[in-house]
Amino acid sequence: MQPDLKAVRWATLAILATLMPLEEAQAEIPISLELVLAVDSSISVDGNEFYLQMKGIADAFRNPEIIGLIGRQNGVAVTLFQWSGVVDESQMIPWFLLRGPASVMSFATLVENTKRNPIRQFTGIGRAINFGVRLITENDYAGQHMKIDISGDGTDNIGTLTEQTHRRAGELGIVVNGLPILTSSPALDRYYRNYVITGPGAFVEVAADHDDIARAFLRKLCREISPSPMS
Repeated sequence: MQPDLKAVRWATLAILATLMPLEEAQAEIPISLELVLAVDSSISVDGNEFYLQMKGIADAFRNPEIIGLIGRQNGVAVTLFQWSGVVDESQMIPWFLLRGPASVMSFATLVENTKRNPIRQFTGIGRAINFGVRLITENDYAGQHMKIDISGDGTDNIGTLTEQTHRRAGELGIVVNGLPILTSSPALDRYYRNYVITGPGAFVEVAADHDDIARAFLRKLCREISPSPMS
């Protein structure tokens, strides 16, 4: 009786799969961009200002230009979390893969309906960056580009914004961009340029106040998703 060559081949493949290292057995999904959105929800941000942040982000993703840019990429994975002196993972939007209009609109709805974290004191920008790095290194994607977006209205005041934070992001090829909101700190954009952003092509997009976030975030998102940055 002749052996079933097909059955033998599949049995062999199954055995080889069990012998492969875990890293090879669980290959990451190649995409164009991994994007982490880190939103300030510290005590300096009141309820209406938090709403304006989330509505501005959601509206930017609904913009036809953004939908078109995402459609020309090989997948954009995005996640969003809130930060203050700590990072609360309970209100995080998990990684969401954007490939076309339907997925983009679904993500925008999730953003707009996100509940606010419990209000906490302090502004831990360094902790937010560290958490963003962790989200990128532990996900299931292999992005051609990896970016973290920090938006906020104050400087780090718990001593976590260090050179070590920037060095780790840089070693992993992660770019950190900033969206400072100048409501209470007119020179916050200078602080972000000097201490927050890092990596090739990193930039600051300024929002004059919370009412200006929708405009600023849309421009920032265009620069991040476009194949080449806008001037």
